[in-house]
Amino acid sequence: MAVLSSTVPPVAELAAPPAWRTVDVASDLHLHADDAETFDAFAHYLRSTPADVLLLLGDVFEVWIGDDAATPGSFESRCAEILREASGRCAVYLQHGNRDFLLGPAFLADCGATALADPTALDLFGRRWLFSHGDALCLDDADYLRFRAEVRAPAWQQAFLARPLAERRALARGMRSESEARKRAGADYADADAGAVARWMTVAGADTLVHGHTHRPADHAVDGGRRRIVLSDWDLRAEPPRAEVLRITAAGATRVALA
Repeated sequence: MAVLSSTVPPVAELAAPPAWRTVDVASDLHLHADDAETFDAFAHYLRSTPADVLLLLGDVFEVWIGDDAATPGSFESRCAEILREASGRCAVYLQHGNRDFLLGPAFLADCGATALADPTALDLFGRRWLFSHGDALCLDDADYLRFRAEVRAPAWQQAFLARPLAERRALARGMRSESEARKRAGADYADADAGAVARWMTVAGADTLVHGHTHRPADHAVDGGRRRIVLSDWDLRAEPPRAEVLRITAAGATRVALA
């Protein structure tokens, strides 16, 4: 699977209107109903950001079991509401992550957001940026890549979404419990493969790659003077709390701590 995953996927293009002066990028918020602190921090950020556009690079949600989960009064519908309010002030783009790959057109339409392909290139402020969730770059995580290939298949998704909502919620609770157990055991994500990073950037013609997924925020040098920026995850209950966006302006890219 790692050999197959080394193939560079098609690179989508995002055109920046002249009015874009501030672009915020975030990922791995892992929003869920039992973490009010992170939800409240995200809601406050959405109400106060000066950004003209917000790029959310996947795992906005801890788990997404289908757009029909956003029933009136649900946590998912509250998330749609704050995103819908934000989309009235700035453009909002959502990319699939490894936790919320089932986000569909109904939810996007409800919150006024636009789907962002993975990866997507953007020419902005004289540079060529490439945006990805980052999971497909982690070639050493062979088990996950096999799982990813399975669940991204249309037949698997159709079969899963055909299950009753209550059954999907129960499955999601089980998956979340397993995830929390792995965290307590010290399990970590694999890092992005350096060769895959270089290939993706070369195919895209990108100066800078921005991604999340690994929960290892850092800036990395790539050959040829190129740069890889890894986003932070969000967790307002951690010590110290984490919440960060990457803010891109004509002056460059700056990490903005919100916690």
